Amino acid sequence: MKKDIDRRLVYLLNVGQRRLNRWIEARLADKGMVSSAQAGALFYLARQDGASIGELAQALDLAASAMTGLADRMVRIGLLERRRDAKDGRAVRLHLTDAGRAALQAANAELAPLNARLTDGFSAAEIDVVARWLRSLQGKFEPPRES
Repeated sequence: MKKDIDRRLVYLLNVGQRRLNRWIEARLADKGMVSSAQAGALFYLARQDGASIGELAQALDLAASAMTGLADRMVRIGLLERRRDAKDGRAVRLHLTDAGRAALQAANAELAPLNARLTDGFSAAEIDVVARWLRSLQGKFEPPRES
C-alpha cells in the first residue's frame, strides 16, 4: 500500500516556519544574541549597507511600521545608525555600526550550520525544486500595499 503523503502545503509551510523560527530564536537567545528579525536586518545590511527603511522592509517582507520599530530598537542598542541620504536630505539610510558588524558575525557563526541541517537527507536536485517552489510564492502572493 502506498504511503499517504500529507500535502496540506499551507499547513506544512506554516508549521515548519514557526518551528524553525522558534529554534532560531531559542538558539540566539541562549547565547544572548540578537533576535531572528534583527539578524535578518543585519544580514541584509551586510550586503546593502545604507538601505532605506522601505528597502529593508521590502527585503524582509515586513510592514514599514514594523520595520521602523525594529530599526528604532536596533539603533537604541547600537547595532545600526541612521544617516541622512547624501543625495536626498529628506531620506534616511540605515548603516551597520561596529557593534552591528560584531553581532552579524556572531549570528552568522551560530546559524551557519543551519542550511546544512535544513538540507540534510535531500539531494541537490530536490533542494533546487524546494527553493524554486518557495521563491515562486513571492510572485504568486504579492503583499497588499500599505496606504
